[in-house]
Amino acid sequence: MKSPVHRCRDVERQASNLQLETRVPPPRLIDRGNADAMWFVRDACGIVCAVITWFLVFYAEFVVLFVMLLPSKNLTYSLINGVVFNGLAFLALASHFRAMCTDPGAVPKGNATKEFIESLQLKPGQVVYKCPKCCSIKPDRAHHCSVCKRCIRKMDHHCPWVNNCVGESNQKYFVLFTMYIALISLHCLVMVVLHFLYCFEDDWTKCSTFSPPATVILLILLCFEGLLFLIFTCVMFGTQVHSICSDETGIERLKGENPTWEKVSCWEAMKAAFGGPLSLTWFSPFSDLTCKTSPSEPVPPAPQGEIIEEDVIEIPYER
Repeated sequence: MKSPVHRCRDVERQASNLQLETRVPPPRLIDRGNADAMWFVRDACGIVCAVITWFLVFYAEFVVLFVMLLPSKNLTYSLINGVVFNGLAFLALASHFRAMCTDPGAVPKGNATKEFIESLQLKPGQVVYKCPKCCSIKPDRAHHCSVCKRCIRKMDHHCPWVNNCVGESNQKYFVLFTMYIALISLHCLVMVVLHFLYCFEDDWTKCSTFSPPATVILLILLCFEGLLFLIFTCVMFGTQVHSICSDETGIERLKGENPTWEKVSCWEAMKAAFGGPLSLTWFSPFSDLTCKTSPSEPVPPAPQGEIIEEDVIEIPYER
C-alpha cells in the first residue's frame, strides 16, 4: 500500500498542468474554475446540520408570525416585534450563509515542492513543515481539518452547524451568526412568556388562530428551542470573543501549544478579525474583510514541481 506522500506524488505527476492559486477549493468542494469559486464543503453531516439550522429558524418564524403576532389585537406591538424579529432572523441567516460559503483560510494543496520553498526566500537555518495529508507547506498557526481535507490558517474548529471550518477569513461571520441567533432566541422567549400571560388572562380561543392544544404545543416547542439555542450560542459567542481577544484559537488552546507568534492586544485582534476600526460594518454579514489592518502574510502561487518527501525541511546553510 502506498503511503500518503507517494499517493500525493502520483497525483502531482498526473496533474502536471494544474495551476495552483492562492485559494483553490479542494476536490470535495464546489469548483467554479477560478479562485473566486464559492466555497462549499460536501460533507453529509454538515449539510444536514445546516439544513436543520435553517429549518429551526423558519419554524420560529412561523410560530412568531402566525401564532403570536398576526392574531394580536395590538397592531403596534405586532409591527415592532415583527420588524425586530424578522430583521434579526435575516441577519442570522445571512451570517450563517457567509460563514458556510466563505473560504476559511485554506492553504493551497500540493505546494510542498522544492521550487515553492525556494520562492519563499527563507533564511538559512529556518525550518518549514509539510502537511503529510494535503502535501502543503503549513504556515504558522495553520492546522489540518480532516473534514475539509485542507490546512486552514488560524483554524479555531470545524463547526458542523455551518458546515465549514471557523478560521482566519470567516470567523467574523461565525461570531455574527452566534450573536444574532442568541438575540432572536432571547426575543422569542420574551414573546412566548408575554403570549402565555395574555392567553391566561383572555380566552385561549381568541388569542390564536390555532386550537388551544396546538397553540400550547407550538409555544412549548418554540420555548424549548429558544432556550436551548440561547445557551448554546451564548457559550459559542463567548468562546469566540475570548479566542479573538486572547489571540489564541480554540485548537491551539486545546493542544496547549506554546505561542511562537507575537500576540496583539485585544482591541487590535478585534479590529483584525472584524475588518477595521469599530463601525457598523462590524455587525454586517455583507461587508468583506478587505480592510484588515494586520493581514496575514499572503500565500504566493506554488511553482510546479515534485512533492518533497520530508515532513520537516530545514533551509541549508550556504557553503
